[in-house]
Amino acid sequence: MARWREVEAAVPEFAARVRALFDAHRHKTLATLRADGSPRISGIETVFDDGELAFGSMPGARKGADLRRDPRFALHSATVDPVEGEEARWPGEAKIAGRAVAAGAVTGEAEGDLFHADVTEVVHTHLDPAATLLVVEWWTPAAGLRRAERA
Repeated sequence: MARWREVEAAVPEFAARVRALFDAHRHKTLATLRADGSPRISGIETVFDDGELAFGSMPGARKGADLRRDPRFALHSATVDPVEGEEARWPGEAKIAGRAVAAGAVTGEAEGDLFHADVTEVVHTHLDPAATLLVVEWWTPAAGLRRAERA
């Protein structure tokens, strides 16, 4: 696993593209695991701060309880549709998976639990410059950056 700063150091251009997709919109989607093992998705806000990917959970929220019990998560950037006729300009979407590490209390106006991400996988899905192929790029700490193209 890796902290966000390690992703940035290993693959700076890729990390910048992924971060831009997460920073482009306020709301993201977080997947956690319920006590019975079934998936739960929740809206969430995230922040990249001092080399960390951080997110919080309000007091009593189920996603926080999920993460304290089983820290595995998947995080998805906001999804926007390509503009018809301008598909090559579509920035794509990004996903980050890993384990949530309790980092104390949320500070500031809101109350709750703060989590930092130990990253196991980062994905950027987009189109090639001609908008004829779907491009999937993904990074893991063990295998580095890989790429696949699909018609």
